[in-house]
Amino acid sequence: MSDVEMSKVPNGIGVAETSEQKGKKRGSSTWSRFVRNKLSLIGFIILVIMVLVAILAPVLATYDYQAIDPINANQFPSAAHWFGTDNYGRDIWSRMVYGARYSLAIGISSQALALCIGIILGAIAGYLGGTVDNVILRCCDIFQSIPATLLAIVISQALGSGFFQTTLALSVSGIAIAVRMLRATMLTVRNQEFVEAARAIDCSSARIMFRHILPNSLSPMIITTSLGIGHMIMSSAGLSYLGLGIQEPAAEWGAMLALGKGYMRYYPFQVIIPGIAIALIVLAFNLIGDGLRDALDPKLKS
Repeated sequence: MSDVEMSKVPNGIGVAETSEQKGKKRGSSTWSRFVRNKLSLIGFIILVIMVLVAILAPVLATYDYQAIDPINANQFPSAAHWFGTDNYGRDIWSRMVYGARYSLAIGISSQALALCIGIILGAIAGYLGGTVDNVILRCCDIFQSIPATLLAIVISQALGSGFFQTTLALSVSGIAIAVRMLRATMLTVRNQEFVEAARAIDCSSARIMFRHILPNSLSPMIITTSLGIGHMIMSSAGLSYLGLGIQEPAAEWGAMLALGKGYMRYYPFQVIIPGIAIALIVLAFNLIGDGLRDALDPKLKS
């Protein structure tokens, strides 16, 4: 199909509409459908607030999030300490705003790493097929036969704690999902007419895969990515809670949960506050994913 089509304007004059203009129209239509979904819009607002909190953490923090003050340990929320203090006397509000950086960064980076590797392997498997497809799928079967949480625990235990190690441990389980989803989508696209036209003009296999087929196969991946980030954040918190992943003195919400669990009976706010933050950010990504699924559904397009 040509990149330029003729469209009619009210005065009857034909004007050239480029593929870029059509892409902008599709994007605007998708966004309008997304914002009409109230729950998805609420999720988007929550996410924007969390991102702003993470970016503005040095401004919003009222204390040094690592500063230990034993005299003011285990203080309940007050005007001096909005969310109270932990057992070391550290201000929980300050640790929460810095913890948003860790949680968002780990969730996004681990899902991005899984997506990048999954897209490459899925594109190769879906386009080439045959032996290459079988080898890639059997490797995916091996990884998917192991529960994702158990796999992350094993890898994290082997690599140790830290941001990079946690990101790698979480991303491994997401690679197989991305590979299978992209492969399935590419199988429905690779035999369409525009792909045959690209082969007819002697385009290379790499160009056909990544220039022609891949852009038309990414809609399901966008939805999976949004939902996957929330899952990665929750899994990261779980690893930190188990003593893996991000550890003290770093301010990470899962690590804060692990520290506060020993004082939950007498100082429940030390667990409730980071727990609510984790629930909110995961809920936000899930609502956004549901909204994107509806907005990108071809059956709902006018």
